[in-house]
Amino acid sequence: MACNQSNHSNQFSSPEINLIIKLTSPLSTVIILANLLIIIGIIYNRKLHNTPNYFFLSLLFADLCTGLALPFIPSMSLERYMKFSNCLILHIVPNFLFLSFLFNLVMVHYERYFCIVHPLQYSNFWVHRYVPLALLTVWIPPLLYASLPAFGWNKRSQNQSCEDCSYKDVFPREFIYLEVYGLLIPAILAIIFMTVRVLWITRSQMKDICKLHRSVQGDVPSDKEHRMNMRYAKCVAVVSLTFMVCWVPYIVYVNVSILALWQGKGEYSTEPQTHIILSCTGIGSMAIIPVVLGVGNRQYTKPIRKGLRKFWDRCRMGNDAKDFTNVEVV
Repeated sequence: MACNQSNHSNQFSSPEINLIIKLTSPLSTVIILANLLIIIGIIYNRKLHNTPNYFFLSLLFADLCTGLALPFIPSMSLERYMKFSNCLILHIVPNFLFLSFLFNLVMVHYERYFCIVHPLQYSNFWVHRYVPLALLTVWIPPLLYASLPAFGWNKRSQNQSCEDCSYKDVFPREFIYLEVYGLLIPAILAIIFMTVRVLWITRSQMKDICKLHRSVQGDVPSDKEHRMNMRYAKCVAVVSLTFMVCWVPYIVYVNVSILALWQGKGEYSTEPQTHIILSCTGIGSMAIIPVVLGVGNRQYTKPIRKGLRKFWDRCRMGNDAKDFTNVEVV
């Protein structure tokens, strides 16, 4: 069946495509460059070649792929004109990359959570002992689930034109509900639970340390105790700010999309521009989380800071040499 070339050429000049490009281009650039810098910092620092950082490298790679796929995710809500096989690829690949990013994020939190909650059993932890198997668990299940539409779980009709391409044809409503309420929401709740539990344990341990310190030094709070409380307060503030900036927009996007899908009886009842803005800000803000975790660890950015410092010193030495030459000439 021949494809409608006029519709195919008009789809790329629509205001929605231009809006997606304007919103996702800076986000994708920041996510890709930041992940590349952190990955280089970990690879070139041999002290960081251990189990926790292997999982973090996998998360950074998944986040890098999410940054590459970011422009295609909000465009899933738009109508396209292409063969159904290409339509499947255009929808399955970004969905797989995003699900793998989410699974990697849960694994990183789970590994560090177990290390803090059960430090004595950590060496026997299966994630620590079987790293390749653990990495497969965060990449294979997302691939299998995202590929289900390619194996027949889709809503393509037999008499459908080869040019019609939409998320409604690739993802049935049951598939979307299962992904949101069976994968996304439980993963987010698990991450929140583990983060709150770690903060609670840290607070309890800090109280015990303060009690021991006061039993030796007296009942008057010392400067060390004050610094510990300030560090804990800063940690809570950073976690709260990260949740507000990174998680809240994505949670709002998911709930608005599901509500609009339910009210529209299979179609997004919101305006396309509104859905695009929510999609870009929600997924883009969520993809910033690994960057925040990486920048917060000075060991990850140490090689980059050293390289920038050397470059700055060379530039300054070059300017000083030019100034000295000019003085001699005068």
